[in-house]
Parts: sequence; structure tokens; C-alpha cells
Amino acid sequence: MERLRGTLLVVGAPDVGKSTFSRYLYGRLCAGSVRAAFLDGDPGQSVLGPPTTMTLALGRGGDAVFPPKGQGFRSFVGAVSPRGHMLPLLAGAARLVQAAYEAGAEAVTYDTSGLIDPDRGGLTLKMSKVDLLRPSTVFAIQRGHELEPLLVPLRRSQRTRVVDLEASVAARRRDTSRRQLHRASQFARYFDLARPVEVEWGRMAVLPSPRFLPNRLVALEGADGFVLGLGIVLDHDVGARQVTLHTPLPSLDGVDALRLGDVVVDPETFRDQRLVAGH
Repeated sequence: MERLRGTLLVVGAPDVGKSTFSRYLYGRLCAGSVRAAFLDGDPGQSVLGPPTTMTLALGRGGDAVFPPKGQGFRSFVGAVSPRGHMLPLLAGAARLVQAAYEAGAEAVTYDTSGLIDPDRGGLTLKMSKVDLLRPSTVFAIQRGHELEPLLVPLRRSQRTRVVDLEASVAARRRDTSRRQLHRASQFARYFDLARPVEVEWGRMAVLPSPRFLPNRLVALEGADGFVLGLGIVLDHDVGARQVTLHTPLPSLDGVDALRLGDVVVDPETFRDQRLVAGH
């Protein structure tokens, strides 16, 4: 583990064991007295935060416990898939990695999403992460040769080191319904202590525009652009420029902007749906 410093990118298709390996890697770094951070970069099957977000957590010196108990930062993607939201995901990832190093991290384990389908932009997204973040090492987990269009040029380049790994035999494929249930469980846990809060949105930035549709998911962000809390739209008054959000955020202190997502979340079942264009 002495050579492992910088950004460590873990890539692979869904259900190949990326998250399990990423946690193992993070634990080994901590055990080796490396000041490590863990970036949960899958907005659909997140483990450190609610869906639609990416969460960075720093470990405390020598403590390999997971989830990390140190300082944390969260970025809002606004969707449960990178498709159609690749720019927010890339921008958020870059800002989270930067925050990790500014907080003193020596290594960042980045557990990426499972989008690798080239026809859906998956491999282009992964290459863009390499170009943007300049990882010291890319850990590539494959069942067959699905990542080779990405890995062949990387192996010929000196910009990063590629470590090839086989998919875990213990990894089990999860269908769409199981993934939906996982997200609902994560949302339910996050909103467990939520209450209605009235927000005067006319006094703050609203991104991209104040279309407060019922049950639309909203991020309440600080001036640094990181998430302070999430909310679900319950009601809004255009004339008064007020919106009522179902949120666990205890105070609006420090809220600089509202960023609207492209999903709606039922505040009772916590099942999510993609926002239909034009609504």
C-alpha cells in the first residue's frame, strides 16, 4: 500500500463487486496509516448518502472503520443515473476530490457508478473522469472484456496505472426492482426525522428555475455549492415566493441556493420516479 496515493478510481459494470473492493481498499489504506477518503460516486445505489447525491467522507487517522467518521461533503447530481446528468456528476466529483485534498487526504478511493455501456456514454464518462481527475491508479473489475475500449489506451499511456481485477464470484446481479427498493430504503432512512419547513425562495438562488412541482426533490446548498440537506416539495406559493419542503435539515442557516433535481420522491413510500420532461 506504500505506492497507493492520489485518486484511486474503481471502475466496472454493475454488480461486479466494485463497492466491496472499494471498501477493502479504503480499509487497507487506513490500516497503512494513510490519511484516506472515500468517495461514494454512484447516485443511484449510494451507500454513504441519499440517492441522487455523491458523498465524500474522510477517515480519522489510523481508523479503518466504515463508513468513515471524519469530515464529509456532499454534491447533488439530481438524478439516480449519470445518463443526462454527466456534467453535474463530473463537476461534483472534481469538487469533492479537491475538498478531500484540501482537508488533508493523501488518497481518495473513488467508487464509481456502473454505467459503462458505450452506447449510453458510459465509457466516455469514465475516460472523462480519468482526464479530469488524473487518478494515480485505475482498478478495473471485469467479467469479460467489457472495459477494454477504455483500458487499452490507458495501458499504453503513462498518465495512470491500470490494475486488472476479475469480478467477484460472490457478486450477485440485482434487478431493477431491487435497486428501486434500495433507493427507497436510503431515502426513508434519510428523511426519517424530516418535518415541513417553509422556505422563502425569493431571497436565494434557485437553480435552474423555480419550478416547484409536487414531490420534486430539492437540494439545499451552502455558498460552497455542497449539500446541506435535501427536501421534497410539499406545497408552494408563487405569489409569496415560498415553498414548503419536507426536510430533516434543522435550520435554514447557511442555505445559499435551492437546486432542483429531475426526480420526484413520494414522501410516504419514498419510491422515486424520473421527472417527465415538460411537466
